[in-house]
Amino acid sequence: MADLVIIGAGPVGSLLALTLAQRGLSVDVYERRPDMRRVDIAAGRSINLAVSTRGLYALNQVGLDADVLREAVPMLGRMTHALDGKLALLPYGRSDREYINSMSRGGLNKLLMTRAEESGRARIHFDKRLVKYADRIASFDDGTRVEAPVIIGADGSASALRKAVSSTVSEDYLTSGYKELTMPPGSGMHREALHIWPRGSFMLIALPNLDGSFTCTLFLAFEGSPSFDELRTAADAQAFGQTYFPDAMPLIPDFADQLMSAPLGRMATVRAWPWSRDSALLIGDAAHAIVPFFGQGMNAGFEDVTLLAKSLSGDWTADFANFAAGRKPDADAIAELAIENFVEMRDKVADPDFLRLREVEHQLQSRIPGRYLTRYQLVTFTRVPYRLALRVGQIQQRILSGVVRGDYDLAAAQILAERELPLELGADVP
Repeated sequence: MADLVIIGAGPVGSLLALTLAQRGLSVDVYERRPDMRRVDIAAGRSINLAVSTRGLYALNQVGLDADVLREAVPMLGRMTHALDGKLALLPYGRSDREYINSMSRGGLNKLLMTRAEESGRARIHFDKRLVKYADRIASFDDGTRVEAPVIIGADGSASALRKAVSSTVSEDYLTSGYKELTMPPGSGMHREALHIWPRGSFMLIALPNLDGSFTCTLFLAFEGSPSFDELRTAADAQAFGQTYFPDAMPLIPDFADQLMSAPLGRMATVRAWPWSRDSALLIGDAAHAIVPFFGQGMNAGFEDVTLLAKSLSGDWTADFANFAAGRKPDADAIAELAIENFVEMRDKVADPDFLRLREVEHQLQSRIPGRYLTRYQLVTFTRVPYRLALRVGQIQQRILSGVVRGDYDLAAAQILAERELPLELGADVP
């Protein structure tokens, strides 16, 4: 019998299996889908992964960060596309050395599964859907029953193990959904940027791929106007695209047909508690699924793996409970940040007042380099706790808004930032 069982061989479950295998533990992983390395299946309806510092650190711990970066495309900032075609690049970091990385979810998942198996201590069992966990027995849909005195659920936002662990679960769905489209190579768009067409209550984004293509995602309300409900025919879709995305339309072949045939995805914030019960634990999206607008879903799940692995003492029940208690506030914080960033991306990035705030922020960073990191930079380019990034962002917003309103000038804002922000950050920025 293996030392522990993992439910789910997605990116988080596979990384967890590899991490624990490298620590000398034997692991059995049960995955509901067939092996995507041998069967042509979708990796799931999802936006390309944006791998950043937290995820790269976790990959570094298992020796895979360089392998992953070779298959990724750097994104230096947001390239906004106004309705009149005007472009503006908003850098993510303080320099070109700070960027996020776009890559295929399926490609990363395959690499992690292979390396986990190559460890010799992890076995992945495919086509095994968990239907029940009770009395330390995991039961699967094909009749298989497995002793699992120690079990971790990394089986995503629709976790099957969660029913046996959590007494309270909330699923807060956005009123917007999404559809994915493909922009083939040769578009001429800036390859090292995340492109956004912000249109107030909705938006189109495009993330670059290694082959020069872009994975595009339309985020739009289910109902109302405009909405997916209004797009009932190819003619409706064509008119919608021509009205709101005239510069993108020529770059996406068969825009209307792609839009009509693409599956419609839903997005939810999942909050569960408790995450652990005896020697059973939830991790990643199974415990705290978030909407994708900060690019932190996978990064947060990978950070879960890092934190859990470093805290293991051999007492599974205590270790799981301690991990959950310590991590929950950060999971709640990144969930809030992700929803806020959705509003920022679709509503604010082209707004003059928002751009003025960002300009003031840029000037403050220049005045106090190394001490003023934006909320986005703290989340994306450091490993400070998410709850700290949220709190610092609230302080920064108050200072920036005061300058824009004319309550005080930039010099006074600098004094406030120097006085208040270091109290929050201390020496915790890696």
